[in-house]
Amino acid sequence: MSEKILLTATDIANILGMSKPYCYKIISKLNKELEDKGFMTVQGKVSKAYFEEKFYGIKGEN
Repeated sequence: MSEKILLTATDIANILGMSKPYCYKIISKLNKELEDKGFMTVQGKVSKAYFEEKFYGIKGEN
């Protein structure tokens, strides 16, 4: 199976060791930032590349 492009609250909770409700708030905030930049988003999911850039300073390959 191919690598995930979008992360869910469960994925982020496992990565960060935080509660799912808090991770939904993180997703909401990141998606708002993306929408403000003109990108389309999916409710309840966030781009893995954008998440990694914001939390780890890692730029996505795409």
